[in-house]
Amino acid sequence: MKQISLPLRLISLGLLLLFVLSAMLPKSAVKATPLNLATPAAQETCDSTRTIQVTGSAMINVIPDKAVIQLGVQSSGVTPDDVQNINASTMQQVLKALQAQGIETKDISTDIYIIEPVYDNYNSLFIKGYRINNLVAVTLRDIQKTSKLIAAALKADANQVVSVEFYTNDLRKYRDQARELAMQAAREKADALAQTAGAEAGCVLNITENSWSYYNGWWYGASQNQMMTQNVIQNAAQSSTASGNGDEPISLGQISIKAEISASFSLK
Repeated sequence: MKQISLPLRLISLGLLLLFVLSAMLPKSAVKATPLNLATPAAQETCDSTRTIQVTGSAMINVIPDKAVIQLGVQSSGVTPDDVQNINASTMQQVLKALQAQGIETKDISTDIYIIEPVYDNYNSLFIKGYRINNLVAVTLRDIQKTSKLIAAALKADANQVVSVEFYTNDLRKYRDQARELAMQAAREKADALAQTAGAEAGCVLNITENSWSYYNGWWYGASQNQMMTQNVIQNAAQSSTASGNGDEPISLGQISIKAEISASFSLK
């Protein structure tokens, strides 16, 4: 039987000794220690036992860049066929006049179409004729033409102008800006009040938000809306297309976009 050479015996003995030593070591000695990657800021917790609750509000005033005009034709006739023919003919004239002012078909939609009997008097069931009320909603994207458009419709025998409402195409953008300003106002108020009381405002515990928009101006007897805001009022930059040239007999007024924030902060 061949004998194992001395070098191989020494290597085998060394491996056996290493295996025995590793088995004898406690497991805790070889267990890897996890790294604590959390930053001190992440380890901080909000103290909800001491809080301060404040409100902040902001309002952005925007010149409108779009108008929706509700106008139409009211017609009367002896029979339903008569009144329908009269109303349809007149309405076609009005629509042609609107299109001549650059209004596209997609910006004209029927808003109300009602045909109803006209009685001899309030207590009578005798029908002496019929009436049609046909209104369309016209979206006007060049609001400098508001009065010119209405005049053209009336000249084409429209006999009803029910409402003119002004809007902005960037309502979402300005609403987001108002929310941001309102939150900033709430934070500033919390910092000031906490400092006055000898404390410091910490992290935000909860937020409640409310926002809305309304038109500030005069049109067809509508009263001017006025509302005060407690913290921030900002006028949005006026675009060149929104500023009038002084020839329009109407004042565009402003759309006020307001946001209110109610927030609770921890005290430290």
